[in-house]
Amino acid sequence: MKIYTKTGDQGNTSLFDGARVPKHHQRIEAYGTLDELNAYLGLLISQGIAQEYKKQLGAIQNELFVLGAQLANPQDDSNTKSRKTPAIGPHHITTLETAIDQMNEVLPAMTHFILPGGHSIVSYCHIARTICRRGERRATLLAENHSVPPLVIQYLNRLSDYLFVLARKLTFDLGIEEVKWEPER
Repeated sequence: MKIYTKTGDQGNTSLFDGARVPKHHQRIEAYGTLDELNAYLGLLISQGIAQEYKKQLGAIQNELFVLGAQLANPQDDSNTKSRKTPAIGPHHITTLETAIDQMNEVLPAMTHFILPGGHSIVSYCHIARTICRRGERRATLLAENHSVPPLVIQYLNRLSDYLFVLARKLTFDLGIEEVKWEPER
């Protein structure tokens, strides 16, 4: 498989159904943001975090490819037999919620907003969370005028929650004090 096809040299790219759109199309912005998120998750995985989190994040990376495929498909193909895209299901969201609940069981109650930082690993996790939120914003904007499966948006919302709690859990595991936001009065 050649890496370069030259089909995008004029600033257009193909969607799942073969339609050509500008590379700045809302659909491309949405799944391109998920690609960026996936890269940051790879960076986070490479930072020496616990195997449990590596496994969870590896599964999430695969799920982000599924979300990207869903966003690259402008048509609901759930009833189509040919070229059916994989799909995120309710069990993917439940898995995230279970992981969030398990991490929260050992974390102290939040009493303040938390500033990102304290350790580079924690900061990478917060960067991933903010990219996830951007992906969610891009997907909701796309959904205003185009077909987007509702579970895509729900998954991204829950994933950003997961990444926030993971950042707190990594802070806890590293024995670092959370950086609390305390506004000036």
